[in-house]
Amino acid sequence: PFSTASAPSAAQWAWVAGLACWSAALAAAALWGRRQPQVAMMAYAGEKAAGYGASHTSFYTSATAKDSYATLDEILNAKMADEGVRVVTRQVLDACVKITEALRVNLVTVADAQNSVFGDVQLGVDVIADDLMWGMARSSSLVREAASEEEPVMVETNPYGRFTICWDPLDGSSIVDNNWAVGTIVGVWDKSTGMLGATGRDQVTSIVVLYGPRTTALVACDDGVYEFTCGEGNKWFASREKIQIKQESKVFSPANLRACQEDQGYANLVNYWKQNKYTLRYTGGLVPDVYQCFTKEMGVFSNPTSKASPAKLRVAFEVAPFALLVEKAGGKTSDAVTGGSCLDIRINGVDQRTAGCFGSANEVDRFNQMVLGG
Repeated sequence: PFSTASAPSAAQWAWVAGLACWSAALAAAALWGRRQPQVAMMAYAGEKAAGYGASHTSFYTSATAKDSYATLDEILNAKMADEGVRVVTRQVLDACVKITEALRVNLVTVADAQNSVFGDVQLGVDVIADDLMWGMARSSSLVREAASEEEPVMVETNPYGRFTICWDPLDGSSIVDNNWAVGTIVGVWDKSTGMLGATGRDQVTSIVVLYGPRTTALVACDDGVYEFTCGEGNKWFASREKIQIKQESKVFSPANLRACQEDQGYANLVNYWKQNKYTLRYTGGLVPDVYQCFTKEMGVFSNPTSKASPAKLRVAFEVAPFALLVEKAGGKTSDAVTGGSCLDIRINGVDQRTAGCFGSANEVDRFNQMVLGG
């Protein structure tokens, strides 16, 4: 505010002095404000620190940004020796891109026609997702026969095809109206074994797609499990490679808690997790609840059976595909009845049910010990 034509007046010098004092006061206040929370936290250290927030019980991603990411084709060409398996994997993921787009623009409402043989309420998005998967299966020269969880009957799609595929088009229908994460689960068997009479070990690959803020997919490749993210232009790129699930876990997802009322072993196990301060991460959706074992690299999902609360997981559509991914990533599974691997369950019916436990090996062992008695 000084004129270059004359020297500063006394009033102008007073204005400058006042501004300097005001700036010094602001700086002192800011410094005090920055230090004050630290002093407060130090005063409560060891006394109430554990009661502030929950960040100390949360497990955040360990992924770090990279300069570049391999494309879907680059990974599949290098990590899937069988060209037919590569092609059908791409076809499934293309269909899941369409499901992603459909979920973004369609409201969650009850479908006009109810075709579920289980009596489950079908939503419009269930039907759309299932139609897109059937469109993929029927248009593929590689898919010989297919079955959907929405209508569990094996249907021949191409007598000259090679693969049997089974899918749950939109797992998590009961939570999709909350706008929570849901997913698609796919198992693929070669015609040399088919699916009926085979086991989960006979799968040539399995794929689980998670629809959340992002769309991501787990794919069982020859040397392990890879995660792909649907990026710009609906192009898939590898966001995680050769995922490994740790043997130990501090995260738990207890399904079918009603069984605790009559299964003391399961009640004891849930209490063990709580008493040992495990972190509860459970949505009620199989896909997000098991998928986190791969992103957190640890976890356990449990779904036991009891007389009043019987198991309802479907072997072909849910358990076998997830079990292949979990065990390829170094995790463990249990059929929650004999304690054996879910991959060894022989599939004798399209709608065959089972209990199950998936995740970190030591936690699955703990489940077998405490719930099944070893």
